Amino acid sequence: MPEGPPSRTCPSRRSSAASLSDLPRHPFEPVGDDKLREECGVFGVIGTSEAANFVALGLHALQHRGQEAGGIVTHHAEQGFNSIRRFGYIRDSFTKQSVMDKLPGDLAIGHVRYSTSGSKGNTQIRDVQPFFGEFSMGGAAIAHNGNITNADALRRELVERGSIFQSSSDSECIIHLMARSLQRDIPERMKDALRRVEGAFSVVAMTRTKLIGVRDPLGVRPLVLGRVGDGYALSSETCALDIIGAELIREIEPGEMVVITPEGVSSHFPFERVAGRFCIFEHVYFSRPDSIIGGRSVYETRRQIGVELAREAPVEADIVVPIPDSGTPAAVGYAAESGLPFALGITRNQYMGRTFIEPTEQIRNMGVRLKLNVNRALVQGKRVILVDDSVVRGTTSRKIKEMVLDAGAAEVHFRIASPPTSWPCFYGVDTPERDKLLAATMTEDEMRGYLGVDSLRFISLNGLYRAVGEAGGRDAAHPQYCDACFSGDYPVRPSDMLARGFELKAAE
Repeated sequence: MPEGPPSRTCPSRRSSAASLSDLPRHPFEPVGDDKLREECGVFGVIGTSEAANFVALGLHALQHRGQEAGGIVTHHAEQGFNSIRRFGYIRDSFTKQSVMDKLPGDLAIGHVRYSTSGSKGNTQIRDVQPFFGEFSMGGAAIAHNGNITNADALRRELVERGSIFQSSSDSECIIHLMARSLQRDIPERMKDALRRVEGAFSVVAMTRTKLIGVRDPLGVRPLVLGRVGDGYALSSETCALDIIGAELIREIEPGEMVVITPEGVSSHFPFERVAGRFCIFEHVYFSRPDSIIGGRSVYETRRQIGVELAREAPVEADIVVPIPDSGTPAAVGYAAESGLPFALGITRNQYMGRTFIEPTEQIRNMGVRLKLNVNRALVQGKRVILVDDSVVRGTTSRKIKEMVLDAGAAEVHFRIASPPTSWPCFYGVDTPERDKLLAATMTEDEMRGYLGVDSLRFISLNGLYRAVGEAGGRDAAHPQYCDACFSGDYPVRPSDMLARGFELKAAE
């Protein structure tokens, strides 16, 4: 599967879809280093001559799920498999037609990465997905969203049996497990491999003729199916279907495998059926607000979180101000429920790139001020409620509070649209070690003192469940979502982390 040598240009390959060079940088990139970051996003299409262009556009729409690197693999009936993997933003790597002409074919998958396992902060191009394997019945490429919690044990076993790993990614285990399967076709080999895998996975894969999508039995990570022209698309989120004009068909069910050809979709359930535990933080922060989860707008869910938060944690104040951009829907809901004015008291510089100017010490000390600016005319002399989606380390929250006070606010009250994040995630989210999480080491009142605000309140876990549509709140005996980052209740045993000394929450 060559990456460097140019492929023969297909005359029909010039896209009629929007060009990535015409699109803005993604507006939902986290403001500071004080956010949980989703691990990655996956996208695939079959049955269209625009396959690579559609995947590039889809990945651009999923850029918030990973800004570190991206890759695309295609298959052409005459030229076979072709791949391009690059560091950085999709719009910077897959814009030129000369690049896209190297990716011919009517079948393609892609991946955007933010590393959560392997060599964090030291990613090499070999770690960038999709990964490719050549089997006796033909080649296959896979792109994985999630995290394998028994990857260490699997890797040791595979290496002892002669497997040679090319990357530091846990996702490569899937390819090696497929290679050792005795099944006679690739979908069956994938079933074999994924039955050995623990943790969270939404996988988009391709053979020479098929597009394949799989979710883990708990459905922790998202995956949706769409129709584009005479073909089909798989995506981490519905917003990426929108950008290519695809129609949402449905969500892939927890534990389901779909095998797609241009003629249609077949559904399989290779795992034991269990109650799903979708990641509740997708509702809070990870997914784009214009996506749909469970038939409901993510924006509307976040607005309802703000409504519940206002009911649980009212305070006398003058204005409600969101911390952009992720705090905006909850702030709208909080303001509406509390009857207080909503004000865009903090403006984000949407054009602040990653390489603004050489980061001298003075520039580094400006920190958040390079990305956010307080509207002094709106906050001066006011009692301000700041609404944000979460508090992780608390470093960025402290800086924003100082900026608001410097602009003349009389009081600053924090309202947080998620419960305290007190446990790390092992299912594909980049989370600090537990002792770096503010809520793991401090009470709510201690956090208020640390942040230096007049009051601090988080939405309760039951309040969050009500906001996402569970009217009765959280069923403690059988939780409806994965909420381990708040509760310490891990639905899949984090085997590798336990072997490294991680301690689970003590039984109550």
